[in-house]
Amino acid sequence: MLEIRCSRAWPPLAEAQLGEWVLRWAGGFTGRANSVLAVGDAGRPVREALDAVCDFAHDRGIPPMAQVVRDSPNERAIVAEGWVEAKRHRRGHEVVVLTTPLAAGRSFLRESVKSGPSDASFLGKVTGEPTPAWWELTLGAGEDSPAARSVLTGGKVGYGVATLDGVTAGVVRGALVDGWLHVGRLEVAPAFRRRGLASALMGAVGAWGVEHGADRAVLQVAEGNEGALALYAGLGYAPHHRYRYWVPAPGSRIEGEEDSTS
Repeated sequence: MLEIRCSRAWPPLAEAQLGEWVLRWAGGFTGRANSVLAVGDAGRPVREALDAVCDFAHDRGIPPMAQVVRDSPNERAIVAEGWVEAKRHRRGHEVVVLTTPLAAGRSFLRESVKSGPSDASFLGKVTGEPTPAWWELTLGAGEDSPAARSVLTGGKVGYGVATLDGVTAGVVRGALVDGWLHVGRLEVAPAFRRRGLASALMGAVGAWGVEHGADRAVLQVAEGNEGALALYAGLGYAPHHRYRYWVPAPGSRIEGEEDSTS
């Protein structure tokens, strides 16, 4: 299941099996690392499984939340237990998973992009260690924490940096899992947007993935992020499936709604 591979590219600080479901905790950094991945059989009735999800979350000081493939049997069962869509989720509670094949033979490591009225030298590279500037662009306001840094450095990871006129202008993260390149945390500084840096960074991390044995790429983007969806469609990414986040209903004994990033 592709969602399981994606989860392994985004490792939490703590996890536990609930049948085939995976309970995850990472200090509140992102929904993916602080929810149950409800894929497959929980090994018990769904009501009992959701009680265990709530116990796991409350014991670690986070609101209970479930990440579920849209329109799956598990989603229907969770809805039947009274859980509701996590519509206050800050990055969007409904997510599109996009994939594309990767091909060798293209070099994305150096390009020329427009900088005002004249061309400027652009250097994009992917390394095995994040730079201070990479962290600065990657982590939003209030996100920088030991938990966030642990999640983002777990596994086999490449850290893409776009340098324009000597300034770090954009970043991206690529993680390798079972022949898949999981792409995330693409960010271009506001002053450098609309110059092709996002596409160039995607190309650089894709080339890095091919170099390290990946033949397919996957990424996750909020349903309502039309700009990002258009960018990725133009780069050959196509929808694979969608997932949603679900939480206990307001007013219930186990109420809680996650407000982390995707």
